[in-house]
Amino acid sequence: MASAPEQEAPQEALAQRAAALPPARTATGGDDRRTRDRTPPVEPVWPGAPTPLGARFRVGPDGTAGTNFALWAGGAESVELCLFDEAGRERRAPLTELTHEIWHGFVPDVLPGQRYGFRVHGRWDPWTGARWNPAKLLLDPYARAVDGDYSSYGLPPEVYGHVRDWPEQHVADTVRDGRDSAPFVPKGVVVHDDAPDDEWCDDRRPKTPWADSVIYELHVKGFTALHPGIPEELRGTYAGLAHPAAVEHLVKLGVTAVELLPVHQFAHEDHLLRRGLRNYWGYNSVGYFAPHAAYAATGTGGQQVGEFRRMVRALHEAGIEVILDVVYNHTAEAGELGPTLSLKGIDNRGYYRLQGDARRYADYTGCGNTLHVVQPHVLRLITDSLRYWVTEMGVDGFRFDLAAALARSMHDVDMLSPFLAVIAQDPVLRRVKLIAEPWDVGSGGYQVGAFPPLWTEWNDRYRGAVRDFWRGALPDVRDLGYRLSGSSDLYAWGGRRPYASVNFVTAHDGFTLRDLVSYEHKHNEANGEDNRDGSDDNRSWNCGAEGETADEGVLALRRRQLRNLLTTLLLSTGVPMLVAGDELGRTQRGNNNAYCQDNAISWVDWSLLEEPGWRALFDLTARLVALRHAHPVLRRRAFFSGRAHSADGLRDLAWFTARGTEMTERDWYAPAATLGMYLSGRDIPGRDALGAPVTDDSFLVVLHAGDHEESYVLPGRPWADAYEVVVDTASEEQTAAPEVTHAAGTAITVPGRSVLLLRALPLEADTP
Repeated sequence: MASAPEQEAPQEALAQRAAALPPARTATGGDDRRTRDRTPPVEPVWPGAPTPLGARFRVGPDGTAGTNFALWAGGAESVELCLFDEAGRERRAPLTELTHEIWHGFVPDVLPGQRYGFRVHGRWDPWTGARWNPAKLLLDPYARAVDGDYSSYGLPPEVYGHVRDWPEQHVADTVRDGRDSAPFVPKGVVVHDDAPDDEWCDDRRPKTPWADSVIYELHVKGFTALHPGIPEELRGTYAGLAHPAAVEHLVKLGVTAVELLPVHQFAHEDHLLRRGLRNYWGYNSVGYFAPHAAYAATGTGGQQVGEFRRMVRALHEAGIEVILDVVYNHTAEAGELGPTLSLKGIDNRGYYRLQGDARRYADYTGCGNTLHVVQPHVLRLITDSLRYWVTEMGVDGFRFDLAAALARSMHDVDMLSPFLAVIAQDPVLRRVKLIAEPWDVGSGGYQVGAFPPLWTEWNDRYRGAVRDFWRGALPDVRDLGYRLSGSSDLYAWGGRRPYASVNFVTAHDGFTLRDLVSYEHKHNEANGEDNRDGSDDNRSWNCGAEGETADEGVLALRRRQLRNLLTTLLLSTGVPMLVAGDELGRTQRGNNNAYCQDNAISWVDWSLLEEPGWRALFDLTARLVALRHAHPVLRRRAFFSGRAHSADGLRDLAWFTARGTEMTERDWYAPAATLGMYLSGRDIPGRDALGAPVTDDSFLVVLHAGDHEESYVLPGRPWADAYEVVVDTASEEQTAAPEVTHAAGTAITVPGRSVLLLRALPLEADTP
């Protein structure tokens, strides 16, 4: 860092230049006293209380109803509360009480529905990380609801704390902009804290055990926007997802949890708005307590809170848990050239990780900034938010975007970091589902398999191995064997279980399942970035033609590959995650980064259910999920041992070559297109709720990724006397009842690129 005199000299020069700007470039309405005089001040303001943080409606000491406001602003010189009427007129009130760096006050007669924000005063010295600017209206980090949105055509210069169009762009972020941002930014809304007709008791929650879970990742708007069974006025909303037509699909499919793409209040990036696009995925949070207002059908004056709760209740009543994809690693304020919306103007140095010179931001997220989770007040913000969504909004768990960024101590990822330590001991949070995206974009950020017990992780090594096998790109099958059997090489430590692995082939980020077998190259031209965005490492295969084709042979092969991928996923040990629409053959036309496509490219196309081929894919997916629920051998709670547990030599897990012989070490290291996995239902560890041993059928899974049919010898004793076919992905239409039985030791023909699931029939000696 430069010495103090060196910091002051450029700041003085910049101040002189700012003073020389024409009036239109330095409009000062935001902090001009004449603006304050236009409306009467807020009075009286009583001392109130420093806790809880945010705006909380309550009854005052004399029985008067009102709202207590409390804001942590550690280095601020003063804080003003700003209240707005329906016409947008502003009244201000200083919060003069300061307790432990929290500014607070109680305002009588401020009722639910009141819109508000804060102006925070302090030094402007970006060279040391200080970016206070009272001209900017700031969103309360604890706001329970948000009303309003940013411009649809781009963020106006008024929402930036610095002069965005300063002629010397390399120092633009150091020149303070005095224009008022209030007319251009959303406001917080005071919400009544009591949930009407509802209390979130644990007995209302499905509480599905991890091993029994099947996750379905969906977007609230994208899942409901085109659904013909949902009333048009409810499409794209929380109420739409709660509608019986939406819930019915989830129940028929058999999933146990929906994982919602971000529903925290988020903002759209300026560069997207100027191209006529929007942030569709929502990984750009600005309010960690507020349900995103644009997904509310009932209104944005606080009604979105009740609508979200009713959605959760409807899903719970159907036996479906609600998991939120949450983005606590960064905010929508981006880097030093980003807008000033909330935390940056409250205490920039207190909330964000800064580089050594303090003017720049440490960016482990690729989004311009990183929250400084080591700071107690930032950790409090995150954990208060998490507890709120569990206790007052009823959610059942969280998937943490770029979780490695949250696990960093000062710089390095640390599995003993304050964030992970607090979660581990929190009596509310440690009992909900916790899923880590175990990486970030910083040095040392890839941490798959490293998160501690209580945590489940997105396993991208599963995704890579399964994709590579089915496109014929695996050099050998060692890695695939680990992935199919629960990834014990990653998770068999510290008491972790197979369900520490969330197995997935696709996610919101990347190709859809149909596009994975239809495109070898990304086609992101609609994003307006000259196809430079999105990953180039897709591990996909187009089956002989790029994109849409009329070739029936190619189309049939693609549908078979979809069946192979879904069958592999749902028969693997671990927690499977499906992506909304993959079971219907949804396509994004080759776009593997549709984060800004709030349109039919990203939305689920429900008309696919009317096409026989795609309807058959849905039916197969539902049948595979039902098989998983019916058979505990497919959803084990402990890792396989691979050892014999009885005198006959039968083991809980065995691997076979196409010759019907057990695989040797040499076989694991050799290229192979065919792999047999035997799962014994006789050796399932653990007991049921009444203490009885858990037993099940035994199964043989045969995966064949070769182009041509393969002769496969079925293992004989002690594995089975015969096998009956349960699933054969070579067939377009699947039947619920097995139709074909094969004697053990015989050679069967496995069609090219297909999966067989066979039930091992009991040995004659074991038959009553």
